[in-house]
Amino acid sequence: MRSWKPELFSRPALVIIDMQNAFFETPALAQQRGAVTEQCSMLLNEARKHDLLIVNVCTIHQRDKSTWTLSMLEDDQGFLFEGTEQARNLNELDLSRSVQVIKHRDSAFWQTGLDGLLHFHRIRALILAGVASDSCVAATAADAFAANYRVAVAKAAVASGDPDFEKTTLQQMETLHRQPAVDTESLIKAMSQGNRT
Repeated sequence: MRSWKPELFSRPALVIIDMQNAFFETPALAQQRGAVTEQCSMLLNEARKHDLLIVNVCTIHQRDKSTWTLSMLEDDQGFLFEGTEQARNLNELDLSRSVQVIKHRDSAFWQTGLDGLLHFHRIRALILAGVASDSCVAATAADAFAANYRVAVAKAAVASGDPDFEKTTLQQMETLHRQPAVDTESLIKAMSQGNRT
């Protein structure tokens, strides 16, 4: 973790991505559900303890196709419809005191209010957790880099249906964008440091 500098992550925002029922319907992610949820819960508890900004990012679509992606339109098949069980957050995850951001694409920054929310709270560093590490987490991290936010990925609190692709993706994020995958203990320590400047 050559790019991990804990002092730069004092008082970060914790961004939880797509911890919704639909994403854990596949066998590969279903097997990781318990472990990822446990790690996310540890980070959430620490964030609440230190009154940090928690952002709960959810993918939600409309049945009228107005929010659908190109592939959804081409396949004429939507999912994660507003108000459905699929779109709900995992029951075992306590997201109290979080601010919800709804997205329609992989990146949590694409046509959402996330950037404005972070600026309002004077946030310059993000801890990312959730699914999937090689798609929505990576896309959010790439846009965060473009917007000059420092990013650390909670490596035990992210998951993918393709472990090999996940490994390659996380390596590229660290190499290209200096966004390290960091263990939960180190992130908790950073979250407890000082006040945001």
